[in-house]
Amino acid sequence: MILGLLGALGAAVCYGAASILQALAARRERTSEGLDPRLLLRLAKSWQYLLGLGLDGFAFLLSIVALQTMPLFAVQAIVSSFLAITAVLGAIFLRMPLTRRDKVALAVVIGGLIMVGMSAAEDEAVAVSSGERRGILVAALALAALAVPLGRLKGAKGAAALGGVAGLGFGAVAVAARVLPRIGWDTLFSDVGALLRDPATYALAVAAVVALLLYSTALQRGSVTQATAPLVVGETVVPAIVGVVMLGDVPREGWTWVAVVGFALAVGGAVALAGHGDIAEAEATRDSLPVG
Repeated sequence: MILGLLGALGAAVCYGAASILQALAARRERTSEGLDPRLLLRLAKSWQYLLGLGLDGFAFLLSIVALQTMPLFAVQAIVSSFLAITAVLGAIFLRMPLTRRDKVALAVVIGGLIMVGMSAAEDEAVAVSSGERRGILVAALALAALAVPLGRLKGAKGAAALGGVAGLGFGAVAVAARVLPRIGWDTLFSDVGALLRDPATYALAVAAVVALLLYSTALQRGSVTQATAPLVVGETVVPAIVGVVMLGDVPREGWTWVAVVGFALAVGGAVALAGHGDIAEAEATRDSLPVG
């Protein structure tokens, strides 16, 4: 399980760095009218966004490693601490000093993560029916359909709504990754074939694209706070519930209260830290960065 912990923490670090890069890139693009998939193509011309996307991809691989040995609630709580990483990196590189509230929130996140890590039991492979796997794909497609009318919302409401659905999309990615069959080097080719036949594979792909587009659009509609706070809730709370109810994720025996309190502290502290990430505080530095 040590490997899983390191994978989840590494994913949080990569997501934290990526969030700053992607927010800077999204704010430099013209605001999209409605939900415009071409936004991703325009952002692809920015080196900041591409670097952030690469970090996101590496973070995803690390989270897959974590999900092989740790329950979903633990991995998602640790990954949500990426906002703590964002706050620290922002203070170092973007001259966004940490306030007293930020420092308290950082301490809360760290304390919550310690509790979650101590309470997590080693995970085991779970048997999920084909109907449940198709259900994950249906959920991902439903999020894509819901995104269209929400894309017309403007301002703070649009940022919050799109950020929340983006969080559900990232949560669907985590759930899909959790139920995918584990790949072994000795059975690589047969395992890849099984992945291509698994509805969860396509659910993961659909949810990932929807989540990236919605979050990028949300960053244009409002502040990073307004877009990211609901994202954190959506990508942590809902997958945690699914993991407990459907996938049999449980903490160590006798450590349930520690897991619940630690999860609440980690997520609550991360949401509080979303206020630190408002890119408006870093506008003075954007002229010093090359535009892609």
